[in-house]
Amino acid sequence: MSFTLWQTILTTNFHKLNKYHGESSTVSLLVPHSVTNTEISSPIISTDYKPHPIETMKAAQWMGPRDIQLGTVPKPMLTANKDAIVHITHCTICGSDLHMYNPDMKSAMEKGLILGHEAIGIVDEVGPEVKTLQVGDRVIILPVIACGECFYCQNEEYSLCDKTNPSKEMEQLYGHRLSGIFGYSNLTGGYPGSQAEWCRVPNADLVCVKAPKDIAAKKLLGLCDVTPTAWHGNELAEVGKGDVVGVWGCGAVGLSIQRLALLRGAKKVYAIDKDPYRLALAERYGSIPLDVSDYTNIADLVLELEPHGLDRAIEASGFRSTNSIKHKIMRGINAEGDSAMMEKALTVRGGQLYAQKYFPLLLDLTTSGNYDPSFMFTYEDDFENVAVDYEKFNNHEVPGGLKVCLVTAFGRSQK
Repeated sequence: MSFTLWQTILTTNFHKLNKYHGESSTVSLLVPHSVTNTEISSPIISTDYKPHPIETMKAAQWMGPRDIQLGTVPKPMLTANKDAIVHITHCTICGSDLHMYNPDMKSAMEKGLILGHEAIGIVDEVGPEVKTLQVGDRVIILPVIACGECFYCQNEEYSLCDKTNPSKEMEQLYGHRLSGIFGYSNLTGGYPGSQAEWCRVPNADLVCVKAPKDIAAKKLLGLCDVTPTAWHGNELAEVGKGDVVGVWGCGAVGLSIQRLALLRGAKKVYAIDKDPYRLALAERYGSIPLDVSDYTNIADLVLELEPHGLDRAIEASGFRSTNSIKHKIMRGINAEGDSAMMEKALTVRGGQLYAQKYFPLLLDLTTSGNYDPSFMFTYEDDFENVAVDYEKFNNHEVPGGLKVCLVTAFGRSQK
């Protein structure tokens, strides 16, 4: 759920800046007065749920690297006054879940954690302080758990909320805690996730989006995370009318970024990937496909096609950048100088999605028929097969090549 974008001026999110690490002092960073106080607020939302003494449910549990099991665990009960309990009908596996499936985040994991942060369902119970939801409402559960009251939430920077994640490790790593996130390791609070038959949703008025009952489930499931993440990427890049845009990556997020860029008025969108099937999908949805396997230098190709370069570029493939051999030679002969980012007047921006900020806009785009996010679900399976589907997803073996829509027993009963 992160992006790198190149534009025209070096910027950063100053609200989160509390120290600057670097070898050079050639870039001046002006920090607003609002961030001079770096005190971290204490979390106000309980991260765990009260277990039901008798009733149980099925849930996808992390038992170790590449070991996801369908376990039987206590059903959640209302734990705080602003909670809702949602009976899950549909959920899915996110590409970021693979960081936990693989050993990448092993040190931040706890055996038995319920995974998942993309799900929809029906409200089963509400706490006494829940104001906008009722039992029986159909809801989208957003991945970001925000308080709605802190400085960041008041600025609609919900994923920066500093009252829902108690992780000291996150604070030490980044200088500030991000918000809580469902089912995404102890770094983001250790909240039990939504790949389960029921989910406890803290601060439900803000974390749930009420949805129509007559809209297809896959459209709503696509609005949980992928679509707001893709919209956030377009917002960070400031994609607008007449722009020429390049998007690196044609997975569910990359394709969504491309489609939404065109919806926002982009003149051209270049889809850059190496998967022929995904490139064909990109072309079907209006992008210009560029296969990196066919060219030794994709940047040279882009400049051939667009002599003035791209107006906006969005990295949605999740690769880890490394310094080039050319860069190492420059340092070796003492010819490094300022970076290309400085010399070319570029902007690099990134960050987790501000999920709540983009509703009801994205829901309205979907219900009006102007956008259909269900395209990303190329395969449907029973939730009980979630462990097998993790393996398929990790091995790029999901039928259709994108995402799986998992339907719970309750979801199947609603058809």
